[in-house]
Amino acid sequence: MHLSDTLQSLVDASVFEPGHVWLAGAGPGHPRYLTLEVVQALATADVIVHDALVSDAVLSLASTDNLVFVGKRGGRPSVAQQDITAKLIELARAGKRVLRLKGGDPFIFGRGGEEAEALVEAGICFRALPGMTSALAALAAANIPATMRGLSRSITFATGHAAGTPDDLDWKALARTGEPIVVYMGMSTIGTITGLLIEGGLSADTPVAVLMAASTPQERSLTATLATVEAEVKRQDFAAPALVVIGRIVSMQTVLSGKTT
Repeated sequence: MHLSDTLQSLVDASVFEPGHVWLAGAGPGHPRYLTLEVVQALATADVIVHDALVSDAVLSLASTDNLVFVGKRGGRPSVAQQDITAKLIELARAGKRVLRLKGGDPFIFGRGGEEAEALVEAGICFRALPGMTSALAALAAANIPATMRGLSRSITFATGHAAGTPDDLDWKALARTGEPIVVYMGMSTIGTITGLLIEGGLSADTPVAVLMAASTPQERSLTATLATVEAEVKRQDFAAPALVVIGRIVSMQTVLSGKTT
């Protein structure tokens, strides 16, 4: 059996039916992080409704040129969520095989759950295709283990966009766990977040890594401490999309970066 035949046999036999919506994760950017079933979906979809963080390299694998951009970026004009779900329903009711393509994983800070709920309420059949969330890909590429015996017993994925507002997380409570935290969408609020963590008892010397645009040509990273990271981000002109990794696991980057390929 040829390798291509073997790979095809590994893909789920589910058929992408007209009038169905598949909510798929495109990973952090590079096509190498796509799952086989997402590659299959790209080849069979009639229309692809995609976010801003889905790379051109991933979209180039699509067999259709019917691409609908509905990207959201903080501080910029964005398509309203209700308009996105309405578009998915409209396209499905028109008999299209709709691939809703999101950066990372659709159910990790991707509002995939909201879209799935709206599809169910509208009587539209859907399927979720998992993707590699950017945190796992970015940490691995930076030689930072997400968990490490002796350094962590758990890890928290948190969103930072609401830091300092009434809808915010209890950062002080997270600080008291002493466990690593990976912050999505926290670049504009990094000073607020680090201040709250220090107030919560996390040492100002806690190592921090900022991983920007993982797996893309714009990929960059920096390391600092909880006390210095806000200034370093500004000095080195880091911007979204980026992840902020907080905790002792960051110290493993130096240990593991000695011999890699």
